[in-house]
Amino acid sequence: MTDINNQGQTIRVEIYDRQYHIHSTADEKYTRQLAKSVDAAMRSVAEKTHTVESLRVAVLTALHFADRYERLNERFEKLSGMVSEKSSKIREALDAADKTTDDITSVG
Repeated sequence: MTDINNQGQTIRVEIYDRQYHIHSTADEKYTRQLAKSVDAAMRSVAEKTHTVESLRVAVLTALHFADRYERLNERFEKLSGMVSEKSSKIREALDAADKTTDDITSVG
């Protein structure tokens, strides 16, 4: 269902056997995929911990997603640093090659 102001839409999803109406500006398919991911994670946590209380399962699932986020963020920062380092080395090599080309041009 589309919002009157076209500021997004309300999407009905089911997570851990409960219905939720999610208002989102994201694509419906994407929102449903997120809900499916949360549902699967909650069911996995409930199964592994033998926990049935939904609030406890939700908190443990949130910790799981927070851990994944932090690990991915650390990896991103490391890779970003590596890209910056490589970019600097390439820039230095290009500057050196450009200077060599200038030196050759001024001799000839």
